[in-house]
Amino acid sequence: MTTLRELVTARAASSPHRCFLADARSERSFDFAMLRAAADAWCRELDAAGVPPSARVLLDIADPLTFCAVHLAVIAAGRCSVPVDPAAPPAEAQRTRRALRPWLVVSDRLAVPGMRVNPATGMPADPTGHVRAAPLQAGALSDRRTGSVALLTSGSTGTPKTVTLTERQLLHAARCVVRHHELSAMDRGFSPLPLFHINAQVVALLATLVAGGTLVLDRRFHRTGFWQLLVKHEITWVNAVPAILSILALGSVPEVPPTLRFIRSASAPLPAAARERVAERSGVVVVESYGMTEAASQITATPLRGGHPPGSVGRPAGVQLEVVGPDGRRCAPDVVGRVRIRGESVISAYAEGVAAERFDAEGWLDTGDLGRLDAEGYLYLAGRRDDVVNCGGELVYPGEVEEVLLGEAAVAEAAVADRPHGVLGAVPVAWIRPVAALDGEQADELVSRLRLRCEQQLSRVKRPVDFRIVASLPRTPTGKVLRRRLRELPLADTRVPEASLL
Repeated sequence: MTTLRELVTARAASSPHRCFLADARSERSFDFAMLRAAADAWCRELDAAGVPPSARVLLDIADPLTFCAVHLAVIAAGRCSVPVDPAAPPAEAQRTRRALRPWLVVSDRLAVPGMRVNPATGMPADPTGHVRAAPLQAGALSDRRTGSVALLTSGSTGTPKTVTLTERQLLHAARCVVRHHELSAMDRGFSPLPLFHINAQVVALLATLVAGGTLVLDRRFHRTGFWQLLVKHEITWVNAVPAILSILALGSVPEVPPTLRFIRSASAPLPAAARERVAERSGVVVVESYGMTEAASQITATPLRGGHPPGSVGRPAGVQLEVVGPDGRRCAPDVVGRVRIRGESVISAYAEGVAAERFDAEGWLDTGDLGRLDAEGYLYLAGRRDDVVNCGGELVYPGEVEEVLLGEAAVAEAAVADRPHGVLGAVPVAWIRPVAALDGEQADELVSRLRLRCEQQLSRVKRPVDFRIVASLPRTPTGKVLRRRLRELPLADTRVPEASLL
């Protein structure tokens, strides 16, 4: 099965009434026969609307089940799916549509500004009505832009760049996830992550389809009742991000489903303390992974069994990876350098031709990340190259400092970024979110403990010159800390009100 249409057809033929998608908080579900009907109906609908093969179809859909069905159907119908954030304000959504210039917009918003809207007829793919969260609306735009890709999206680090991925790349990445996670038709995954990001699209949705299993979707993560949901739906694996695991690590685990095999963490570095607490309290493996949109999601992952070295994000899973120095030569084990990748799922250029210097003639892509490989091939990330603090010519890697800070039991989250310095150029500053509310005296005590911890475990240049207690850290929807926004956080008061803490 080399195409998504062939895969959908095969699943519908072998297991037509097996549940493929389920809503975590209702009885709504979607089986493989309905998915096949969706693909066929959308193909007819797009043909009738005159949408050319590979043309862009922008998906502005909030309902998770509806999004998944339409997203897969559009790709299976030979068009290019362009998912966007359905929670974006209308003005931002309109700017996005102007920039991407899709042929067609599909939305479950009541009104779509700046778009000619056809009469709402509901989703043509669902005669039973199980997936209709709201009437779908489609409007043809004047510009016609086609391409040979199945998915168009943007990365979540650095300056946004348009990433185009082919159907073959998406399926290859999904198969790598299935192999590494040992997914099968008996698995029931749980994902509360935003579906307009590559992680949920490939790791959760497409990998589940490849495996022939079931995916339970939640609109967003809720701490209250989380474990009970897993028990109710007999979940075997969870697709999460470090922010979710950090929250789960603070609470009790009332009941763990006996079916649960592992919890997967992706999209940002996972604090070792959070991983250990969740693994200990749940009794299941926490798989750490590293990925990026340019590789159609997963790059490395830790093993399902046997353990792995602390601080590592695992070994390559489906791609080639190397760490190189300034001269482009491979670094010796445990030497920090630039992380490069290549492989079937890795793009060879950005859509606009920007950042061409990140690609070389041999197919290597410079990820923009810094890291080191140990003698066993495990990768340890040191941070983004743009995030490194150049302190008087000495390079300070935020990840190393954050790992030390997170070793303090009272710290829930930590982020390190630079502050300009007249002599040294830049110095490191730490932003800390505590696990509980602090008054002024308690905040001062925590800062004193953190200073002592850094003095004991870090060389002088790596020690933060300032510690700022905050209620939350600015993050992307997938959990990455937005370091450039840290400096905008209020600094006047280090006391954290109780209501502002998770």
